[in-house]
Amino acid sequence: MRIKPLPPLNSLVAFEAAARYLSFTRAADELNVTQGAISRQVRHLEDYLGRALFIRDKRALLLTDTGTEYYEHVQQSLLQLASATGDVLQWQGEKQVTVVTTNAMASYWLLPRFNQFQEEYPDIDLRIIALDSLRHLRHNEFDLALFYCHQEPDTLTATPLFSENVFPVCSPGYLEKNPQISNPEQLHTGTLLSLEVKEYWLNWRDWFDGCSLPFPGESTRRLKMNSYLLVIQAALNGQGIALAWANLVDGYLASGLLVRPVDKSLTTQSQFYMLEPPGLFRPKPGVEIVRNWLKSHATPEQMTGY
Repeated sequence: MRIKPLPPLNSLVAFEAAARYLSFTRAADELNVTQGAISRQVRHLEDYLGRALFIRDKRALLLTDTGTEYYEHVQQSLLQLASATGDVLQWQGEKQVTVVTTNAMASYWLLPRFNQFQEEYPDIDLRIIALDSLRHLRHNEFDLALFYCHQEPDTLTATPLFSENVFPVCSPGYLEKNPQISNPEQLHTGTLLSLEVKEYWLNWRDWFDGCSLPFPGESTRRLKMNSYLLVIQAALNGQGIALAWANLVDGYLASGLLVRPVDKSLTTQSQFYMLEPPGLFRPKPGVEIVRNWLKSHATPEQMTGY
């Protein structure tokens, strides 16, 4: 039996995302296409149906009555299709768990603990994907994610792992050559290793302000990089002072490869979160194991109040 009438399927996916967010821009980010592509797909679907699905106001995007009713049916149908597809894809393994995180989090926090995880759970197939922007995180491509967030994401289930505690670090050799930087008021006389990225990330100005220290200004010697891994590597090389995040550089501090030239540190309201897609699919058995293991590596002090 032929199924008809069958609407254009790509347009349904674009419509569902746009209706869920009430935003073509956010739908485009989720589906990794342009805003114009979402708009064209939705218009194509409206032409096919002969009915308007959205009210396009300059200040907001709203669903029409037809759009609201159609969205409920489309979403349920896509969820059922996704669930069925997930069942078919079980060849990937019920115990394969995909964890998406930043290069820094993977290198400095997750991978150093990986051997211990393998020893405790040899049957879990852990798959790690490095991704340095939440904007590129697609809900259907991961089980768990680890990201630093200024604010809790509203489209994901978020569990705080540890708070943001930031302090300067440098190599022992750099401190020996620049002993004056052990005075917080003279810290700026060293070379400040700076991270330049589009996402919000606490910078030197934030740190000086938060610690009630005068910001030295742009005349201070700086070395700017677009990767936190490069910033820490430059500090290890003795090229300057980096801002370090507790839990990411603890291993270097314990080994003595990095030291804290001053005792000042700044704790903010930002968090390192464990993120999960909304509960759309039947969870795999391995996900709960990895979730609990990750939470167990956040100390009770780090979890206080959450």
